[in-house]
Amino acid sequence: MNVDATDFRSRFAGLKDMTYLASCSQGALSDELSAALAEFQQSMLDLGNPWECWAAKVEQARVAFAGYIGASPDEIAIMSCASEGAYQVASGYDYATRPAVVTTELEFPSIAHVWLAQRPRGATIRFAPTGDGFADLDGYAATIDDTTAIVSAPLVTYRHGQRLPVAEIADVAHANGARMFVDAYQAAGVEPIDVHELRCDYLVAGTLKYLLGVPGLAFLYVREGVRHDVDPQLTGWFGRRDPFVFNPRELDFADTASRFEIGSPSVSAAYGAIAGLTLLAGLDKEVVRDHVADLTAALHERLATAGERIASPPDNARRGPQVAVRDDDPVALAKYLAGRRIITSPRSDILRIAVHYYNDHEDVETVAAAIADYRAR
Repeated sequence: MNVDATDFRSRFAGLKDMTYLASCSQGALSDELSAALAEFQQSMLDLGNPWECWAAKVEQARVAFAGYIGASPDEIAIMSCASEGAYQVASGYDYATRPAVVTTELEFPSIAHVWLAQRPRGATIRFAPTGDGFADLDGYAATIDDTTAIVSAPLVTYRHGQRLPVAEIADVAHANGARMFVDAYQAAGVEPIDVHELRCDYLVAGTLKYLLGVPGLAFLYVREGVRHDVDPQLTGWFGRRDPFVFNPRELDFADTASRFEIGSPSVSAAYGAIAGLTLLAGLDKEVVRDHVADLTAALHERLATAGERIASPPDNARRGPQVAVRDDDPVALAKYLAGRRIITSPRSDILRIAVHYYNDHEDVETVAAAIADYRAR
């Protein structure tokens, strides 16, 4: 059973007078999200200090995300952001016998910087080559060897929307005795994700983008059975076996992925996460991916025909939910579009145009025509 794309779109009131194509940065506001945030506020008005209720909401978010990616709730840690999740993974290795971390220039800097910060601890950071501007299996395979501790790849890159062959990269990592870390922030919500099919050891995603929530909450998947050289170096009371023992003299780490947790989570963001994940639970993931692929294909063709310089892959198999347009001043272009109620996301020398299941072909025509008008100026 799947909610029709038109019905799904109707849950986002702002789309009545706005062309929203910035899901790679922040998802559009749904009726469910508005109601969830109002519910959080009402809980404070009605109950004052309802921590028991809030803790249950955080657990509900954990369970919902676990189900969304095919994991067990015990394999999910609640984080404040993806960078925190990456650090919790990085801190578990001593890099003495396996010093190498293999990543890509297409990694979001927030993740790449975590790997770079491990150099004083003995890590050496290698970047898989991206000769044509894209990452591929051969580049990773040529960079991974038996000194590699961690291999890191985005499922879809923030930079220009390329979908990476993560499962195949994971096979190479494992064949060399390394662990596989996946950043799914630019994919979760529009790409089918099953951690077993991806064959990854770790995966991070956050709630504010395609998962249709708000900033302040992320999830770290840690495959059951993964062993670490050292315990997490950043910790707090939520990382304990029972946080409510309140024992400042004992550091006992939980047996589940919650061992990586730190302090009190963002409860309001947990409400938002539940709203977004509940909306997405009513969708067929394959239908969503096909819908998004159809829109990005149409947008790519429309812009390429108009002579735009396209940075994203031309073929659907390699392109995620984004079409990237090169521009000398993408911030100015984004401001022009925003003046016409078209919301996009500029980064560096690229304007990112990101679609979700709530977008349609009229959105494609609207943004393409507006860019053509901008060029005509």
